Amino acid sequence: MENFLPEVRQQYETLPFPHRRPEDERERLLTTWLDSLFMINHYCFAGRRDFTRGFRVLVAGGGTGDGTIYLAEQLKTCAAEVVHCDMSSASIAVAQQRAEIRGLKNIRWINDSLLNLPGLDVGRFDYINCSGVLHHLADPDAGLRALASVLAPEGAIGLMLYGTYGRTGIEQMRKLLALVNTGNSDAYSKLECAKQMIEAVPRTNWFIRGNQQDQLQYGDAGTYDLLLHSQERSYTVEELYAWLEDEHGFHLEFSDTGRGKAPYMPHLLVAPRKPEFLEKVRPRPVREQQGIAELMGGTLDMHSLYLTRGVRVAPYGDGAYIPFFCHEPVTGPQISAMIHRSKDQPFVINHAHTGITAPVDQGRYGKFVLQYLDGKRTFAEIFALVRQEGKVKHQPPSDEALFEDFKPLYTFFNAIERMLLKHA
Repeated sequence: MENFLPEVRQQYETLPFPHRRPEDERERLLTTWLDSLFMINHYCFAGRRDFTRGFRVLVAGGGTGDGTIYLAEQLKTCAAEVVHCDMSSASIAVAQQRAEIRGLKNIRWINDSLLNLPGLDVGRFDYINCSGVLHHLADPDAGLRALASVLAPEGAIGLMLYGTYGRTGIEQMRKLLALVNTGNSDAYSKLECAKQMIEAVPRTNWFIRGNQQDQLQYGDAGTYDLLLHSQERSYTVEELYAWLEDEHGFHLEFSDTGRGKAPYMPHLLVAPRKPEFLEKVRPRPVREQQGIAELMGGTLDMHSLYLTRGVRVAPYGDGAYIPFFCHEPVTGPQISAMIHRSKDQPFVINHAHTGITAPVDQGRYGKFVLQYLDGKRTFAEIFALVRQEGKVKHQPPSDEALFEDFKPLYTFFNAIERMLLKHA
């Protein structure tokens, strides 16, 4: 197989990606969805990880540093180490400037290809971020094996890979530009052609119709990476399971940026409707349901997911766990008040950030549970308070009954990554 690595390296030396101005670090902190320690803890360490005790992170193909800076910022008061590995010295220089402005001292820099990790004597890592990298390798499996070689036995990988169906318009534009640029090897000439083409194509063009121009906001680097990259491939849900689970034995947990698991769940994609075909889909294995949802929604141009050896998700149903809201400044008492005011049975949730409108069974005790949900109390402590409520204490429910009653609300908020768990 031909290896385009030198050409790929040259692209990122010329156009470090994503385009970042280090001085912007004085004004804001960019977050990366999979790299939230709350998310990592919930999905990769059963909610039990203590990040203050020697936590080691590798950002493989870290580019200009988004994941590296966010992880290092979260871990800066811990005895933790973040290793940033990238083959582009220009990209590393940008990331280093960003870290310097933030005063981050917990980052180690390696200017090399992730394919060389097995021979670099870097030790083992508890968490590896590899976002948007493996699909640019001539042999993505070689990259995965390199990552696995430095992963701690109970460690986890946060992965982002391109999605086939969601990139239909992008792939058509890439093929169009490849035809027009036949015989042209000059990067800036190709860029100019791409800009002209985007302005010239009719509104019927699938790239335009699909509103897939977001990455163009990153300027020349974004345009080149999106439409002119010399080496890439994409994956369907089923292809990811066949590769990552069937071949390598990893457990997969998908979480789309901003939307969580919802784009992989057919019943949430069509909510609030309940078409009859859902009854045929619900009994299917999760893997098949996710593949069906991918085809239904058509928007998954990227797949973001965690890889672990075995299921490592924080378990619902254990009284020693603390439920908490994340990604939005909503509180349990606020949701409780909404249920109190609502006349809907079941309670209809209109979630603006994900665009999902879904009826959710609020149960007999949901509003009481939410009233005491503050991100500090365990389920056991919350349930004890619920049983003191005037409308409840004459016939107090067991913990098991309360878990079952609250399950629909938890399942919905967890599906959109707005409620997670951590162990006390």
